[in-house]
Amino acid sequence: MLAPIAGFFDSPYRRIARRHGAGLTVTELVSAEGIVRMNRKTADLLRFHPEERPLAIQIFGNRPALMAEAAAVVEGMEPDFIDINMGCPARRICNSGSGAALLLDPDMAHDMAAAIVKNVKLPVTAKIRIGWDDERRGYRDIVMALEDAGVSAIFVHGRTRAQQYAGTADWGVIAEIAAMARVPVVGNGDIRTHAEALERMSSSGCAAVMIGRGAIGNPWIFSGMVPTLAEVVAQIKEHLDVMIDFYGERGIVLMRKHIVRYIHAFRGARHVRRDLVVSEDRGEIHRILDALAESHPDLTREESAAAPPMEEAEE
Repeated sequence: MLAPIAGFFDSPYRRIARRHGAGLTVTELVSAEGIVRMNRKTADLLRFHPEERPLAIQIFGNRPALMAEAAAVVEGMEPDFIDINMGCPARRICNSGSGAALLLDPDMAHDMAAAIVKNVKLPVTAKIRIGWDDERRGYRDIVMALEDAGVSAIFVHGRTRAQQYAGTADWGVIAEIAAMARVPVVGNGDIRTHAEALERMSSSGCAAVMIGRGAIGNPWIFSGMVPTLAEVVAQIKEHLDVMIDFYGERGIVLMRKHIVRYIHAFRGARHVRRDLVVSEDRGEIHRILDALAESHPDLTREESAAAPPMEEAEE
């Protein structure tokens, strides 16, 4: 499954991921208050294409009644299910009592999930972390509270809120949750390859696994295919066209961060990166990419230079 990552996994990328075999997709986290008010930014976050299905709209907030109201609005948009964000570690989210802050209050987590389940007919899931910090790993209480509230599945990122994205995900705890839970559990954290995804799913007992940062610039992770540079270039062009179709000309600027991640693992790409990220013309981008592909058309990621460490991202 494709995890939600703010700023990266928008509607165009979710379509690309599904074409490469992602089992389902989840939107970036969307504010319940924003949904009820429905400003332009919120409307953009909620837009999706049928090709993204099965798809969940992920919402966050700190008041059960408002979350239930927002969920009802979301249900009218006809996603396949609704996901509650109880794992985002961002300071601005947690300081409002939303996201991972709910891990500190199982009763509130229960009441919020129960209010949403009661107010909609769609399946409701929740995305959590294994705790707030090492001293407050309250995952057992949170899992039981969510089950009692009636959620259909639980997505677990194997880090605490305090870890952010440092250290390593604790797949031992994820396996423990999968064994104790009465609903399907989906594991998430530190999956960098297709082989790792299969191994984690097998060893943890999870019903599925969710891939976030490992899929940035690498939708092939869902199929296990190792692309050549020529195939990566073709994918960038396709992605760029989808971005322009979705956002208009603004899509060219928004595509820049994706282009950098697509090509960073290839030797020889560094010298064209600057030209690519300053260009505002689709044709010029194509010409730069074509020249890059012609230099080593059969070069694969595995044969090229190792990729740099993954940057932190909201997941």
